[in-house]
Amino acid sequence: MTIHSLILGAVFATLYGAILHLWRGGGLGKLLFYVFMSWIGFWVGHNLGSHLSWGFVKIGPLYVGTATLGSVILLFIAAFLSDNAANPSLKDSQLKE
Repeated sequence: MTIHSLILGAVFATLYGAILHLWRGGGLGKLLFYVFMSWIGFWVGHNLGSHLSWGFVKIGPLYVGTATLGSVILLFIAAFLSDNAANPSLKDSQLKE
């Protein structure tokens, strides 16, 4: 893995997190959370693609296809969990009354 691949991967992962933040909204903390989760998902997906030799979209040594898939999956899980933490369900608020 070259330094150029690491930089390109970081750019892709940051872009995915920023796009989700643009779509879902939120403050600076949520942007940093989405970018961090995107980086984790991206590099886990890259390593999974590397170990399983799934190179359906590959740029040099970077397994962009599986990395993008890992990033998207982790980002949607993170968005779902952060929305549930910020907006408790109606049942929870009714139990407190």
